[in-house]
Amino acid sequence: MTRVNKMTTLALSTLCVPAFAMGAGAAELDANGDGLLSVAEVQAVYPDVTAEQYSAMDLNADGALDNEEIVAAQEAGVMPVAPSDG
Repeated sequence: MTRVNKMTTLALSTLCVPAFAMGAGAAELDANGDGLLSVAEVQAVYPDVTAEQYSAMDLNADGALDNEEIVAAQEAGVMPVAPSDG
């Protein structure tokens, strides 16, 4: 592997780590494995999240949270980054 290829691989790996970590976190919440989070799945882990808060997180109003919506909600401080052990 050339030095340029190594540096490119390292840079891409570094950029992908947060996305991979979020995918894994979302997978833990995704009880039915469909790649989306329903209000019931979110409330099962975060019972304090109201239907109104969930609707605010659902930016495209399709009734489910996709990975981009989850990240946006976490960055806005509306949804915790990881479930607490509690």
